[in-house]
Amino acid sequence: MAPKVLVSDKLSETAVQIFRDRGIEVDFEPSLGKDKDKLAEVIGKYDGLAIRSATKVTEKLLAHADNLKVVGRAGIGTDNVDKVAASKKGVIVMNTPFGNMITTAEHAIAMMFAVARQIPEASASTHAGKWEKSKFMGVELTAKTLGVIGAGNIGGIVCERALGLKMKVIAYDPFLSEERADKLGVEKVDLDTLLARADFITLHVPLTDQTRNILSREALEKTKKGVRIINCARGGLVDEQALADLLKSGHVAGAAFDVFAEEPATENPLFGLPNVVCTPHLGASTTEAQENVALQVAEQMSNYLLSGAVENALNMPSVTAEEAKTMGPWVKLAGHLGTFVGQLTDEPIDSIEILYNGTVAKMNLEALNCAVIAGIMQATNPDVNMVSAPVIAKERGIGLSTTTQDKSGVFDGYVKLTVKTDQRTRSIAGTVFSDGKPRFIQIKGINIDAEIGEHMLYTTNKDTPGMIGTLGGILGENQVNIANFTLGRNETNGDAIAMLYLDAPLPRDVQDKLIATGLFQQVRPLQFNVA
Repeated sequence: MAPKVLVSDKLSETAVQIFRDRGIEVDFEPSLGKDKDKLAEVIGKYDGLAIRSATKVTEKLLAHADNLKVVGRAGIGTDNVDKVAASKKGVIVMNTPFGNMITTAEHAIAMMFAVARQIPEASASTHAGKWEKSKFMGVELTAKTLGVIGAGNIGGIVCERALGLKMKVIAYDPFLSEERADKLGVEKVDLDTLLARADFITLHVPLTDQTRNILSREALEKTKKGVRIINCARGGLVDEQALADLLKSGHVAGAAFDVFAEEPATENPLFGLPNVVCTPHLGASTTEAQENVALQVAEQMSNYLLSGAVENALNMPSVTAEEAKTMGPWVKLAGHLGTFVGQLTDEPIDSIEILYNGTVAKMNLEALNCAVIAGIMQATNPDVNMVSAPVIAKERGIGLSTTTQDKSGVFDGYVKLTVKTDQRTRSIAGTVFSDGKPRFIQIKGINIDAEIGEHMLYTTNKDTPGMIGTLGGILGENQVNIANFTLGRNETNGDAIAMLYLDAPLPRDVQDKLIATGLFQQVRPLQFNVA
């Protein structure tokens, strides 16, 4: 059955057509996002939800979204999506961080020009029939110092444009490397240095606990007298009341804001002040940007629903379409390893250790980690997936560690999973053969070569003669057909294991008969999703 997507906000017809062209069924209801009750009624039918900012994806809405796999936001900001609730529900949240980068950067530059030359006030005065030429004395941008807070995608473009205007550019960004700063042609500084030196300050960071009120009253008071502040990033980055006070005192010469702490902003401490330019969150509002982000979100959602490629996800590691093809068998293997351990572990897990050896060590390990954890968690909660599993593991205080190493042994690559509880340590390793099929190659340190099927039986016993005959005899007497039978032992008369691939689930009464022999330490039927 083809995936089904709901578009509940205004996206271009071209973007909607992308879904159709990719073979995805799509319902285009651009006004539905404003009707939360109606949206909750219908959301359960859809695999994907494409939105802009009007639709609010709340925990309450997600409770009705039993089939939802992905939410795609056409734009950068995802404040209207409860990402924690989405992760727990197993829903990927994607945005489109690159579609409106240039547009937002250009708006910041335009706002800088506007506040430097008081263009909006001068325009309004002239429209009113006044000719107040002497009133609107501006400043040049050339040779001024621009302080950029956040030199990521958009901030980096602003730096490049400002250098083209012959400005001196300094940047504060904890994640900005010296190499990246040199490539941009900017000077990397700490925040206090930026505040003290900048003639203009522009913000280009997301709103997080670390960045909220990054320009607090205390920070604003450290700025150079006559500074001008531009915010086209997110409301809440600047203490607006403190800024208004400093504008009134003359310490700050001007401000240009496209975003506000509360939106829609009908009242704000900055409104009505001289040389304060305000626009209604227009950073991404160009025809090019709106089209770009709509097309991008349609492509991203289609890629995920059809091939498993994860792009620009906020709650899961990204996996390119090419990676999805290459990694597909390894992701399955990772899930199977987790499923095996999860079904055998009855007590709380303290830690998960994953070793990646050889070729697999160079793959997207974050995604593989998610698959392992999901496999473990699904033993007790079938609704868990690669998105929700890491969240649940973290909530339970389960530690995760990964190790990589160059090829060792006969396999080009393999994955070894070790899970520790307060009672025992359990390990299993697997690889992917050239036919693309995952195999178990070691359990409890015992080498095996076990094909993985939907219905399996795992037994452990002491290595004594007659065990194979007893196991096979009881299964045969009870019409249990064996597709594949794999044995292993660590030494003569030591520990032995068997992995059997069965045509159907092991009946409970047959399991009881095997246990009743007293010869087996464990008799565990296992189920694997091999689809």
